[in-house]
Amino acid sequence: MKHIIILGDGMSDDPVARLGGRTPLQAARKPNMDRLAREGCCGRLRTIEDDMPTGSETANLAVLGYDPRQVLEGRGVLEAASMGVAIEDGEMAMRCNLICLDNGCIKNHSAGHISSEESDALLKAMQSEVGAPGLRFYTGVSYRHLLVARGLDPRLECAPPHDHPGEKAEDLLIRPRAPEAEATARLLNDLTRRSWSILAEHPVNRQRRQAGKDPGNSIWLWSPGRRPRMWTFAERFAVSGAVISAVDLIRGIGVYAGLEPIRVPGATGFWDTNYEGKADACLAALERHDFCYVHVEAPDEAGHDGNLDLKIRTIEDLDARLVGPILSGLDRRGWEAVVAVLPDHPTPVEKRIHVRDPVPFAIRDPRRAPDAVSAFDEASCAAGAFGLLHGDQFIRAVFG
Repeated sequence: MKHIIILGDGMSDDPVARLGGRTPLQAARKPNMDRLAREGCCGRLRTIEDDMPTGSETANLAVLGYDPRQVLEGRGVLEAASMGVAIEDGEMAMRCNLICLDNGCIKNHSAGHISSEESDALLKAMQSEVGAPGLRFYTGVSYRHLLVARGLDPRLECAPPHDHPGEKAEDLLIRPRAPEAEATARLLNDLTRRSWSILAEHPVNRQRRQAGKDPGNSIWLWSPGRRPRMWTFAERFAVSGAVISAVDLIRGIGVYAGLEPIRVPGATGFWDTNYEGKADACLAALERHDFCYVHVEAPDEAGHDGNLDLKIRTIEDLDARLVGPILSGLDRRGWEAVVAVLPDHPTPVEKRIHVRDPVPFAIRDPRRAPDAVSAFDEASCAAGAFGLLHGDQFIRAVFG
């Protein structure tokens, strides 16, 4: 039996007045996700409990059946695993965004979806100006990067930039959660403030402004942690697996879960990602693995941008260009497969941030009779046979 989870990051939403009170999932044309709901069983999953931060790291760990309270050591170390950056004893890793500030406020969390090549030049400038043997910047994808430092204390209160659009940067700087972490907070906030002068007139940002694009004029440090320990899928379910994503965070979770990270050319983490390439890579991975986790970031980015039309488009693209080809490929090969589809968390377009509401899911399992749900959306799935799941109940339902 093959097992596939297809995850549309941030795909669920609130009712939108412009859509007549429907959500983007209800408004989008998505016959393949609706097919999974019609031929499977549905429900809702609480991926972010009340005492946990509303991040994709928390939510994706929960989808895969891990308790974030036990295994989450910060987003940075997970991304480091994907990037092949070894985190040694005594080292701490943090996510390092390149963001756009406007009049001292966060305009956006992505520096206008800056390219990886532009980011690399900016981070090299930061390394040259403030780097040290025990402090290193690593370039990731687009605006998503990494800082690794030795001898720092991870007990810090940080503000994820995507949760604070329009707010003053100075008010959101890092705070220590223990007296021993005060020196770490001062050091990291000094790096952030120094980036404002280092990056302001960098040639990359001058060129971006001339082209009418947002500059990457600040680093933003958040989600600190040390190397985690996670049980692998082989240890938990006696299966081998793969993870497909453009996002280092998701690939890093996969590495610690014992999944093979597969990079797809043209996978961007945005609306222009290579959906068809991900579908082909999933089917190819299932030639040698039992399980594949296919992650698409695009709906989340549209939600953070507050772009309703783009969010609907990304949902329709995910359905037509990823879910559909995967289902057709399974049919051609005659494989019996459990196929699940869900978001990790909602990213409502009118709020532009993650929220902790439960997410809809559908699981088509040839061993299980379907329920009465006929459409994949928030309201329809709430009436599904699974009801409301928590913890590892979803992943155990996928693996039967």
